[in-house]
Amino acid sequence: MTGIEVFVEAMRLGGLSAAARALHMSPAMAAKHLSALEARLGTTLVHRTTRRLSLTEAGAAYLDKAERVLADLREAEAEAAAQSVAIEGLLRVSAPMSFGVLHIAPLVAAFNQRYPGITVELGMSDRQVDLVEERWDMAIRIGRLVGSSLVARKLADMHLVVCASPAYLARRGTPSQVSDLVQHDCLGFTLTRFGQHVWRFGLDGTIHQPVRGTLQADNGDVLVEAAAAGLGLVYGPRFIAARALREGRLVEVVLDQPLAGLGAVHAITHPSRRPAAKTRAWIEFLAATVPAMAAEW
Repeated sequence: MTGIEVFVEAMRLGGLSAAARALHMSPAMAAKHLSALEARLGTTLVHRTTRRLSLTEAGAAYLDKAERVLADLREAEAEAAAQSVAIEGLLRVSAPMSFGVLHIAPLVAAFNQRYPGITVELGMSDRQVDLVEERWDMAIRIGRLVGSSLVARKLADMHLVVCASPAYLARRGTPSQVSDLVQHDCLGFTLTRFGQHVWRFGLDGTIHQPVRGTLQADNGDVLVEAAAAGLGLVYGPRFIAARALREGRLVEVVLDQPLAGLGAVHAITHPSRRPAAKTRAWIEFLAATVPAMAAEW
């Protein structure tokens, strides 16, 4: 490997003396390493003159591969060094309320078993926190990231669903078209920018259907439980309704228009600095576990 380093540095810097200085050895030692490399390969890599070095045909082909080998080695060394850093400390994670309660909080125990030196602080809020000002290490965000300077890693796609309880559908009938919704109790989510009285359909959300109902709330879990109790139809993230659908307490309603796209769930970090080892460990853990969880979303 030393011979390869001498060869690459000599061609990069234009001479054996310069390569020797860069590698902290004498010019004579650098020349010996290069000669030993050529002897092992059984070919001449470099034509030497008193003024300059020039590559042979074999040397030109070998140089490209040698540079890649050294780059891979440096990357491997950096990764190994990173693993030796103690992964510990307080990890502050912001997550949306429902997703955090249903799908992030249950992961903390397994993460803690793997990294017992890390203490996790979960902040549950549906507002978008400021990572820097509020000193969060990372955040979980759902949707489409438009014009954001934050560094995002996609964890899984997200989908919406329209559903109701079997009892409600037996009592009121099952809508088959978006326009049928005006005849139904539609439970409204108050935090949407379109308001709780409009449901959007079409992949780009351009089909707006006015709705009305007897309950509005700023929390999707409340709406799902109300729908399961027979209060009406709910239109929201499948990750909230998944358990009730699986248990049969809710039934999916298929309409004549596609549901609006919800985007994806992302792990967000700030771009101004490399995440700490504890944050990288958490994001890698999420990337390894969330996709399997998302199979029913």
